[in-house]
Amino acid sequence: MSADEAAIPLCIDLDGTLTPVDTLHEQLLALARRSPRALIAALWALWRGKAAFKRALGERQRLDAGSLPYHGALLDWLREQHGRGRRLVLATASDLGTARAVADHLGLFDEIFASDGGANLAGEHKRRALVDRFGERGYDYAGNDRVDEAVWRSARQAIVVGPPALAARAAALAAPGPVFAAPAAGLPQWLRAARLYQWVKNLLVFVPALLAHGITGPAELQSLLLAFLAFGLCASSVYLVNDLLDLGADRRHPRKRFRPFAAGTLSARGGVLGAGLLLLAAALAAAQINPLFCAVLALYYGVTCAYSLALKRKAIVDVMTLAGLYTLRIIAGAAAAMILPSFWLLAFSMFLFLSLGIVKRYTELDDAPEGQAPAGRGYGRRDLPLLQSLGTASGYSAIVVLALYVNSADAQALYRHSQGLWLICPLLLFWISRIWLLTVRGQMHDDPILFTLRDRSSLAVIALSGLIVAGSV
Repeated sequence: MSADEAAIPLCIDLDGTLTPVDTLHEQLLALARRSPRALIAALWALWRGKAAFKRALGERQRLDAGSLPYHGALLDWLREQHGRGRRLVLATASDLGTARAVADHLGLFDEIFASDGGANLAGEHKRRALVDRFGERGYDYAGNDRVDEAVWRSARQAIVVGPPALAARAAALAAPGPVFAAPAAGLPQWLRAARLYQWVKNLLVFVPALLAHGITGPAELQSLLLAFLAFGLCASSVYLVNDLLDLGADRRHPRKRFRPFAAGTLSARGGVLGAGLLLLAAALAAAQINPLFCAVLALYYGVTCAYSLALKRKAIVDVMTLAGLYTLRIIAGAAAAMILPSFWLLAFSMFLFLSLGIVKRYTELDDAPEGQAPAGRGYGRRDLPLLQSLGTASGYSAIVVLALYVNSADAQALYRHSQGLWLICPLLLFWISRIWLLTVRGQMHDDPILFTLRDRSSLAVIALSGLIVAGSV
């Protein structure tokens, strides 16, 4: 780098450039989760302009700059430029408090240009501020959006974070500089965020009708397929909302930090829109079934939102809520098939899924670094022995319920050879004991349902149980 080039300040945009996220949107989400009342108070500042709103929001919700994802290649290049004595300037439309938080965290910037509560430093306003400070063609500028074209018009060199098409437009306005690829927000990222693999849990809607021998024709099957689709769309909507509300905690998690929203691959604004569209699609599918199913689906959505907002941080309440959400799938399946849910099935599922919910919490707690607890949870490491006791007791209680059902008049009415169902009890005793053995050994995936579907021994137990049920009819 020549002495003349070193004398040219390098100005870098924040949102979408230095970090792939929009810090304003993330502060909005964080404040909405922490204090909806404070969010409403911040929104009142909009009548005074966008800069005033950014200042009001920043005063109520500080940015956690340390947890933000940053563009690694760009950041490495900036560190190299800084090491060579280049003057780095953070030039952003974000509020000054937000910009300072990022600058203090990175320790690279010599100067900051940002919105000050009165002027919104975006586009033409940013260009004028930089020209007043450094002169026409007296600075290099790194940006990521078409709004940055106004700033590039007066820059000496245009550094682009984005696709080749944007780089070509920038090159027509200033001398072309380095181009850094932005994270791709395509269909694979959306499918990952929607957690389609989690839809397997919604197969529970078929269970009540199958066990009650209630699928007698295409009409019942069509209702259950629509119920499966509605629950899948609704659950995916909730997963998007949950990821948006959990951005800070996910970014501190060793695995969850790679989720699309936490990594900045997908935007918060896109996530809000996607969640709304998925929920609308779920409502349309549910409307094709019956009002009772719609009511159960609405209850499921309400409980999951309450779980994401508050219940997941309350010890014991969180795992009981998880068990209840699984049981609601069974109730919804009964509603779709227009049959009464079996007391035995509901009791069995509640105990079983409570045990599996505790497995999930035990794994998260056991995976946490020594002396720390998972962010946003209500447990500490000293709770591990208690969780193990509660989880195993609950799993064995489910098997006791099954044993009592086998000897009941209800089982004898549905199965000609109901005594054969006894064989399922030792299979489940083996399975639940093995699940907890692997959990205590630290070999359990943090979602036991998905672990079960990948585990050969668990699949063998499911297959043998199915054969026993078929042979008992």
